[in-house]
Parts: sequence; C-alpha cells; structure tokens
Amino acid sequence: MGTRSGQPNAALAMALDELGWSPKMLARKLNRVFGSGTAAESAPYHWRDAGSLPRSPLPAMTAHVLSQELGRVVSVTELWQGRAADSPTLLPADTNLSGHWTLQRLGQVVEDWVLGGLVDRRRFLAISGTGLTKIVGHYLDGTAGRGSLAPGAVDQRHADPLVDQVEQHVPLLQQLDDEHGGARHLPYVSAQFRAVGLLLHEGKHSVPSTIRLIRALAEIGQLAGWMAFDAADHGLAQRYFITALRAAHQINDLPLCAHVLADLSFQAASRGFPADAVTLGEAARRAADAAPAAVRASVLSRLAYAYTSAGRAIDFYRTRDAAREVIDRRGREEEPRWMYFLTDNHLDCQAGYALVQLGRSKQREGVTASRAFITQGTSLLESGAYTVPRGDPSQRRALFEGAWLALGYGARGELELACKVGQIAADRLDVVRSPRSVALLQQLAKDLRRRQRNPHVASFLPGLEQALIRYNSPVSPAR
Repeated sequence: MGTRSGQPNAALAMALDELGWSPKMLARKLNRVFGSGTAAESAPYHWRDAGSLPRSPLPAMTAHVLSQELGRVVSVTELWQGRAADSPTLLPADTNLSGHWTLQRLGQVVEDWVLGGLVDRRRFLAISGTGLTKIVGHYLDGTAGRGSLAPGAVDQRHADPLVDQVEQHVPLLQQLDDEHGGARHLPYVSAQFRAVGLLLHEGKHSVPSTIRLIRALAEIGQLAGWMAFDAADHGLAQRYFITALRAAHQINDLPLCAHVLADLSFQAASRGFPADAVTLGEAARRAADAAPAAVRASVLSRLAYAYTSAGRAIDFYRTRDAAREVIDRRGREEEPRWMYFLTDNHLDCQAGYALVQLGRSKQREGVTASRAFITQGTSLLESGAYTVPRGDPSQRRALFEGAWLALGYGARGELELACKVGQIAADRLDVVRSPRSVALLQQLAKDLRRRQRNPHVASFLPGLEQALIRYNSPVSPAR
C-alpha cells in the first residue's frame, strides 16, 4: 500500500467530490484505463481517508485519470502533497507529436519511433478533450492545407525492389489482425512500422520511392493503431494514428486521412468520450468529401457510432442511412486496398452494435424506446460473422460481434440465446487476443451474475468466468 501520512488526503477527496465519484469508482476507472488488476477497489479508500501513498506508478496514473475527467491538469505533486514523484515512463500520447504539419516535422516524429525501438519502456497515456483535438486541430478547423509530396509524382514504371517488398507485405499484416486480434501480433507489426521508419530516416531514396514509403508508413501506422486500440493500449494507439495521419497528409492522401480520423473517432466513442468522437467523426466526414464511395460509407458509419455514444438517435439514423445510400450507389471506381474489409454486412453489423449500445444506455435511463433499439441492433447482428467456423480468417470480428449480440439478447431478457451466443464467442478466446472484445464478455458476465437462478445462466456463467480468468494473462504489446 505504501506509506501513510496519518491524515486524510484532502486534494484527492476534493477531486472525487467534484466528479461525484466514490473511491471504488476511482479504482474501477483506473482498471478500465490501465487494465484489470491495476488497483483493488478498496485501495482508494485508504488513499483518501488515511493518506496512504500507493505504489509507483499509481500516483501518476491516478493524477492522469483525474486530469482527464476534470478537464484540467491535476499534478502528482498537488495530488499527493509532494510525497510521490512523477513517473518518467508515463507520458501523454501527444508527447513529441505536436508541431507544424511539414515533411521535416514528420521526419522528426519518425526519428522518435526509430530511436525508441524495441527497448522503449515508455507507457503512453491516452488523451482526450482539448489535448486530443489540439493535436489534430488542422483537420478540425480546415487549415491543414496540402502536404509536401503529390501522389501523382509516383511513376509506376519506376522499379524499386525494396519498396515493392514493403508494399506487398502490408495486406499480409492486415490478415494477422483479422484472424488473431490486435494484441497477439502487435509487437511484430510495430517492428515492421519501425523498419519502414528506419528506411525513411536513412533517406537517399528517389522521390517516387519516398512517397511510396511514406504511404506504407501511414498504412502500417493505421493498422498498428487499430491493433493497439483492440489491445486496449489507447495511448499507444493514438500515437500510431496521429503519426499515420501526419504521414498521409504529407502525400496528400485525403481518403487515408479521413480513415484515420474516423478511427480516432471510433476509439473515442469506445472509450466513453462522445464529444471527442463526434468532433473527430465530423472532421473525418469533411476530409472524405472527395474520397471513393467505400471510404465515405465507412467514415459515415463510424460517425453514426459516435452519435449513438452521445445518445443522438436521430443523428445516428440520418448518418446511418447516408452510409447505406453511398454504398448502394457505389460504382466501379478504384478503392484503396485498405478498404478491403468494407461490405454491406460490415455496415449492418456496425449499426447493429451501435444500436445495442444505444439501447442499453437508454435502458439504464429507464427510456421505454430502449427495447426497440436493442431489437433492431440484434436483428442486424444476427446476419453477421458471429457463427463463422474456426478456420475462417474473420475470427476477431466474429468474437466482437458475437459478444455484442450476446449483450443484446441479455438486455432483451432472452437469456438462453445470450448464453448460446456467448458460448460461441467465448470459444474463440484461445485463438483471438482482443481485450476490446473481451471487455464485452466481461460485461456479459457481470450482467448475467444478476440472473444466476436462470438454468441457462447457471450452466453457462461458471465456464465463461473460468475462460476469462485463463485469458487474463496477456503479453504486453510493443511500444
């Protein structure tokens, strides 16, 4: 537990009172942000009431969480009255990422990644509010302008075997995420990202090869960001996304810029920051105005999800319908290779779990219409990937959608179906490492504990809880 001052911690008590939190709520927030087991639910009572000093780096983690929630800086010194030191390995996600949107500044950002390498022990803390919107502010206020390099400068006849190899490798990396989830192969994808960064850092490439390498860096950075997000390492995910956005900007790849902004929006919505999600999602929509139909539909679908996180049902339906209209009118135009995942069914399922999320939120508020949202959502998810066989490459999607469908059935009181689908999802835990999906199964277990008298729940729940215990020994992702 650490040392005791013998006096209550007034600064911590005031911060908790301002948020309306109990010490248990603080512990739950720490566990949500930094991972299960970070803090015991009883520990913050000792911090507040007896002045106990938690073990390092919990003082810095606590200051970070309170700063994020309060919207102002709460320093480690202020919170712990000078008895705790800040942690040099805990840094905000935007560390060394600000500055002008120039090719030279991109080179400096890439250099930081390269020098960090596999021995980087920094842990990056996710940012929100003005901290997040400021770092991508050029795309929020319309002042981003043009990058330094034009994609049209690439001569397809220009041969470069090394760059050819890099580009051919990218789709294979995407398959690793689809089949095994973000947490399993993030260290490998991170190494590939740094390898491309090292090539750029060394320089001496022709202009066409440089453009192609920057595009590969942006695409791998987006993928690594998505995988870090799936691994619940949100600060690291933001660093990858922001670096990918800077890279895509320099080669004026607006569709990829829009795609990355939509990822940041989706991440913010998933983390419970709806204002950030809507702001970023609307910026992504503007950036995608001239993008191919598949990109515009995907961006609109992410924005619709952001609206549900903010409880804006009318805006959800309007934006969801716009996404469907765009994809239904899609012609034969060339689409980016990284949009391979977008299908009509993908859009349906994303709308499905958005509606389940909205319905569950409204249900907690006692809104009568909540059941209609949940019913619509489960109907859409029933057409999804949750039943694909174990050999199918879409295992992570199947686990994620299955977990949402089980939550939807549970919220409707259809416990037999919730347990049946929950079992199908849980059976994928041995091949998929996706903390984002597992968090949904943990919520399912929590919901079902209140219904243990039901015979289906009584039969299913112990096995689910054992599967979750076995799962919770993850390998830390690379940074």
